[in-house]
This record gives sequence, C-alpha cells and structure tokens, in this order.
Amino acid sequence: MTADTKSEFGAVFSSVAKRAKQAGVFASVTVGTDAIDCQASNSAEPASYRVFVHDGAFWVSLGMKDRWQSESIESELMHSGDKLNELIDDELDDLGVDDPASSFEHFRSPELEFVFRSRIPVDLHDSSSGEVVGTWLLAYEQCFRQLGDMDETEED
Repeated sequence: MTADTKSEFGAVFSSVAKRAKQAGVFASVTVGTDAIDCQASNSAEPASYRVFVHDGAFWVSLGMKDRWQSESIESELMHSGDKLNELIDDELDDLGVDDPASSFEHFRSPELEFVFRSRIPVDLHDSSSGEVVGTWLLAYEQCFRQLGDMDETEED
C-alpha cells in the first residue's frame, strides 16, 4: 500500500470506527493503519469483528480462536436450517441496504483462527464507502450476536 492509499483507507476506517463506537455494540474498537478490530461484547469466548482491505476489496469478518465457539455457530445454523447469507442479508435489509446479496467464506486461517468473512460490494474509492462498510460491520455484528455462543446474555 502506498502512503496515499493508507491515507485514503485511513479516512474510511476512521469513519467506520466512529460509527462502530456510536453503535455501542462492541467491547472495544481499535483503528490500525490497515484494519479496524472490534471486540465482541458478551461473547462466551474472545471473538473479534474486523474490517480490512484484501485483494482490492473491503472485507468484513468475524474471527475466533476457540473451535467450540465456531462450532456453536455452525451447529445453530444446521439445526435451524437457516442459511448464513440470508441472515446477513436480513440484517443488511434492516439497516437500509436495498437488495442485499451477500456471500461468505468460512475457514481456518493460517493464524489458526476460525473465520467467517464477506467481501463488501463497494468500490474502494467510492466517496460513500465509509457508510457502506460501516453498515456491513454492524450487520455482521447483529447477525452473529444471535448465533451460537456469541452472546452469553441471551437465554436459550
């Protein structure tokens, strides 16, 4: 990344971080030069939501080191029959995104984290990218908070 590119994404990251802090749904929000890290609130095990740039696109992810935490999400999806992309789309729709069409990847990273992630369909250089990326981050949090052991305060 060039200095100009870091500066451009830095402005987007600052905008997204401000929105994340105002939402009050994360335990903490940290802005770096190449990513935003938001710690999940009330999660049974440590988990973090991230926004970053990879392969020419913005991405949002949920990552956790605990295998059982990831499996609790998978298990709930399997038992409910819900499709994760449809749940993400529902949250995006609730946040005002017209005709959302999300996709996601789920894998174990080289850093040994269990990751759910989605490419955010926005141009890196679009002036509204901060708003779009912030909406995706909040939709991810709203979607995953309801799954598995992501919110210990929820009763089964």
